[in-house]
Amino acid sequence: MEFKDLDPLLHNQLRLSIISLLVSVESSEFNFLLEKTGATRGNLSVQINKLKAAEYIDVNKSFRNNYPLTTCTIAPKGIEAFEKYVEAISEYINKK
Repeated sequence: MEFKDLDPLLHNQLRLSIISLLVSVESSEFNFLLEKTGATRGNLSVQINKLKAAEYIDVNKSFRNNYPLTTCTIAPKGIEAFEKYVEAISEYINKK
């Protein structure tokens, strides 16, 4: 039996959490991700940038009432990577 490789980018708890949240919503503000993941601002920012660099997510930076606003959405490549990751991890779990 051979196991499928797990995407090293998604095989990180915080990055997997971010992608999991974004799969279920149209878009998400930075503060929502911060609250749901329990990460620090710095760590969340670093992981968002890694996902953006891999083209798994799109990041839009704007302002609301003179305050910076970062909004993230999952990209098609991110959806595909997440689905493959779920499929691969399911095989690990269901192997007999």
